Amino acid sequence: QRNRNLIHFASRDAMNIEGLGEMIVLRLVDRGLVKDVADIYDLGKDDILKLEGFKDRSADNLITAIAESRNANLDKLLFALGIRNVGGKTATLLCEEFRDMDTLMQATAGDMLKIDGIGETVAVNVESYFRQDASRKLIERLKASGVNMTYRSTRTSNALRGKSIVVTGTLPTLSRDEAEKLIADNGGKAASSVSKKTAFVVAGEKAGSKLDKAQQLGIRVISEAEFLDMIDQNKENT
Repeated sequence: QRNRNLIHFASRDAMNIEGLGEMIVLRLVDRGLVKDVADIYDLGKDDILKLEGFKDRSADNLITAIAESRNANLDKLLFALGIRNVGGKTATLLCEEFRDMDTLMQATAGDMLKIDGIGETVAVNVESYFRQDASRKLIERLKASGVNMTYRSTRTSNALRGKSIVVTGTLPTLSRDEAEKLIADNGGKAASSVSKKTAFVVAGEKAGSKLDKAQQLGIRVISEAEFLDMIDQNKENT
């Protein structure tokens, strides 16, 4: 579990420490250089050079990548901590509400349940994680190492505020992640399933069952181009 936590922490969608892949993590653990994620930030060039395959340049590159990860946005750190049921989208929802680690750590499950998209399981897991002494000590160590503890919102507008939107199929230019990020950046909620609460569905090729359900429920279905135009028009009107 420790090794999985370390590998997850350094992964692309978490702290994105380039060069700190699974094999390197395992070598660091085997040498006793890293026991938890905070130890990553205590590593020096000499430590890295002890590992097989590393020379001056590759060691410098890894140290640089570790240093750059200190600036990761708070939602990336929250996801990187590996709290049960907290994925990337959930981490962003929590950080949009609480904005810094201290505020998030003090939040109750009840506070989190007020956020649209946060369910009881997530709320209880997050509260439980931050009530543990080990978790609090880890956060303090990360903070002392210069890891960013505040959230820089990527929201560009409220053009989609209050709207639950489903993306399905293959879009012409946007990946699913890019489309869902646009939804979040403009105040909407990217939902994984179609329901009566869905405002509209953005559909591409091979949309499948989600498109069928939208049509059955009478939910509006739009193309990628219409979706992008909607965002642009709403921005112009605000």
